[in-house]
Amino acid sequence: MKLLNFTIIKLTACLILGILIGYYFEASVFTSIVITSVLLAVLAAFFFIAQKQFVKTVWFGILAFLTMVSVGVLTNSLHHQKHFSNHYTHHISAENSIVNTSTFRIREVLKPNRFYQKYVIDILKIDDQNTSGKCLLSIPKDSLFSTLKVDAVFIAKTEFQDIYKPLNPHQFNYKNYLEKKYIYHQLTLKEEELFKVESTTQTFLGYADNFRNHINKKLKPFAFEPDEIAIINALLLGQRQDISEEMYTSYANAGVIHILAVSGLHVGIILLILNWAFNPLERFKHGKLTKTLLLVALLWGFALIAGLSASVTRAVTMFSILAIAMNLKRPTNTYNTLAISMFVILLFKPLFIFDVGFQLSYLAVFALVSIDPHLYRLWQPKNKILDIYWHTLTVTISAQFGILPISLYYFHQFPGLFFVSNLMIVPFLGMLLGLGILLIILAVLNILPQFFADLFGWIISLMNTVVDWVAHQESFLFQNIPFGIWHLLAFYILTIAVFKFIFKRSTSLLKYVLLSIVCVQAVFIYTAFNKPSNELVVFHKSRFSVLGNTTNNKIFVAEDLDSLSGVKINSIADYSVGNFIKTIETDSIRPVYVLNGKTLLVVDSLGIYNIKSFKPDYVLLRQSPKINLNRLIDSLKPKQIIADGSNYKSYIERWEEVCKKIKLPFHHTGKNGAFIIKY
Repeated sequence: MKLLNFTIIKLTACLILGILIGYYFEASVFTSIVITSVLLAVLAAFFFIAQKQFVKTVWFGILAFLTMVSVGVLTNSLHHQKHFSNHYTHHISAENSIVNTSTFRIREVLKPNRFYQKYVIDILKIDDQNTSGKCLLSIPKDSLFSTLKVDAVFIAKTEFQDIYKPLNPHQFNYKNYLEKKYIYHQLTLKEEELFKVESTTQTFLGYADNFRNHINKKLKPFAFEPDEIAIINALLLGQRQDISEEMYTSYANAGVIHILAVSGLHVGIILLILNWAFNPLERFKHGKLTKTLLLVALLWGFALIAGLSASVTRAVTMFSILAIAMNLKRPTNTYNTLAISMFVILLFKPLFIFDVGFQLSYLAVFALVSIDPHLYRLWQPKNKILDIYWHTLTVTISAQFGILPISLYYFHQFPGLFFVSNLMIVPFLGMLLGLGILLIILAVLNILPQFFADLFGWIISLMNTVVDWVAHQESFLFQNIPFGIWHLLAFYILTIAVFKFIFKRSTSLLKYVLLSIVCVQAVFIYTAFNKPSNELVVFHKSRFSVLGNTTNNKIFVAEDLDSLSGVKINSIADYSVGNFIKTIETDSIRPVYVLNGKTLLVVDSLGIYNIKSFKPDYVLLRQSPKINLNRLIDSLKPKQIIADGSNYKSYIERWEEVCKKIKLPFHHTGKNGAFIIKY
């Protein structure tokens, strides 16, 4: 089947191209509207002319695709909130240091970290000016402070802070991640700084949050364990904030993290359950239409309750189209359904194209549709139980082929026992969701029997135990796998070529397989020649010093962490994986580094630097040495001063001021990021 024979797939590809162009080459709303309007007018004229001609031309198709690319650019521009004058960024100081009186509404409750409760908020007003836009709100954790509710409105004196860029090489870029969600600043406020405002305005997200809170209130008397209620909220309500870090890691390491993200698997099962429950409606006049409307309404109601995440939005859109076609007896093509759902979602949420969950969802479904039927036909067991397990295995393997390259690219790990955990859980997921829905309905109606709640809690606990056992088979968990963007593209090309050749063998397809193997080899060769050969990195680590000296595909790590502190150096793993470095060795922090003609002097808490035999190019200050920096500079004449994360903030500010006065470059890793010396 040639995918590009479907017009909607071509149009969706053009829309995606337009969104990417609009994102990376920003265009104003006015320019986008003008260009799109002109193209639409010319396209309409071509269509009118084409209707009167018997001979088809390629020009109409080319123009249609160009128009769709322009629509993609326009879609991106219209959703870029900074383009509009009422966005809050146009009403705050460029330095972000001015204190404003802001009115904001709680939009979403995020997963808290060790120190802060986190929220996404809508900025309603800056001083007396009505505004729009989203921000990140952090509130220090307090055992007496209850979580803020969605739709609650507050006034506070606020200082808009920039979201920090990553400070170490190849570290996760949280700033970039939030910008793709149109979040550009963060606020940090204490509980006592919030002044609540009475508000009668209620959003759909607020109604959904109230409904979820009502369900949890009804379940509270049944004394579920914290991990059990957290998994119930994730499976049935799409909320993962309360899942402990240990439990979340176990599901990820076992290869069943998709169980916790409400996606196509969950929505498909729910659609089957609802379709079966509403079958009696078909006996009535207009029953099929009523049934279809109810199915679509309930699916979108579930999506709203689950928080409208990328995965659930994609799944509900696709299954809504499938439900309409299924109940109106219209023939459907799965590729078309996928393309239509993607097209519709991206028109309303263009930056979903960058969402990892969105990408994983579509790639998994595409792989299932393309590969699973062929794998399933290899063996058709007559025993029903064997058939269920065999089909679960083929579905799991097919999905893995679709998501493995992109999972390696984003997460750099591969759970070797993914098929074991999926075979243990996925066949029972339908029963689990069905029982869960029944549990919620009975709890809301106040008729939930204790034995049923205990049974469901035991099933969830058993699932957690199984997942935890699989996750702890560490010899089958492959972590820190180097995998870059070129590897991603090359391996998808290879996967597509290999499966096309297996399913339809021909000489031309064999050529594509061999060519794709050459592409993979070329990527590995390119990577080998582009590794950092000789460089020293002063990493940023709060309260500690970490140096990495890279040479000959090895990194020698020197640090002063206390082995009993339990502090991990994730920056070293990120750097090694990002640069395809295989060997990590430990070293001690030296007082002097001679780097092929460049010298680095390290001055620690002892403050010893009276070395007259050489003039260092760089001086690294660590562990807050009590020195007179002016005297050090006069004595050693360095070209640059570096201060890492182990120093007191007051010392750093004083040193920076000294360097500023004499116009000597000063680099603070906590502000400017890791310092790299290439030699």
